[in-house]
Amino acid sequence: MHTLLDYDGKLPVYVNITEGSVADNKGAYNIPLEKGSVIVADRYYNDFPMLNVWDSKGVFFVIRHKDNLAYTSIRERDLPEKTAQHVLIDEEIELTNPQSKTKYPGKLRRVAVWDEKNQQTIEIITNNFAWAAQTIGDLYKSRWEIEVFFRDIKQLLHIKTFIGTSQNAVMIQIWTALITILLLKAMKAIAKYGWHLSNLVAFIRLNIFVKIELQKWLDRPFEDHDKPPKIDLQGVLFPDYQ
Repeated sequence: MHTLLDYDGKLPVYVNITEGSVADNKGAYNIPLEKGSVIVADRYYNDFPMLNVWDSKGVFFVIRHKDNLAYTSIRERDLPEKTAQHVLIDEEIELTNPQSKTKYPGKLRRVAVWDEKNQQTIEIITNNFAWAAQTIGDLYKSRWEIEVFFRDIKQLLHIKTFIGTSQNAVMIQIWTALITILLLKAMKAIAKYGWHLSNLVAFIRLNIFVKIELQKWLDRPFEDHDKPPKIDLQGVLFPDYQ
């Protein structure tokens, strides 16, 4: 499930479902992107023809590059003296591999930052030369939201195994899960109570057949609520004719 996740809403704006054998970067070719968009992705999207197309369309990208990236440094940019001490290097580069350079002939910016939490160096390439190096590092950290999204889909909605395994059955289960996560996040957004998504899912499972006004329950889940008025909408099936 190749997914373009909108950072503001933490919800997918485009989903391309393919067979499992399709590589991540190949599934991203058909994703529609607007000029000025910022795409953050991991190293599996090191596809220079695709990155070149994005660059030509005015789309910015922040991609973790592969360890075997062949490049030469053109210019090393100054690092901030007192802030962003986790930024190790900020430089402008050109690709040196003939095939890669043909696919992406322009310059790139390479930023290396130290990830204190995981004790590792993260090396990033981008086509934006105006942002601060710290901004680029922070943008890449935001990529973790896609992992959280898929974790919620798998764990909260139990899309780890499939009831049916035909193409149609799998599609139905995936799209049902996507609609469900949309509804859950919509309820979380409108609720006055500070729900965690996992708690909201658990409480809905417990109260799924309880007749209660949804908005009141979302706002004040631990208070007693009056039962909704009984409205008899059933008409008379067998009127007494004379």
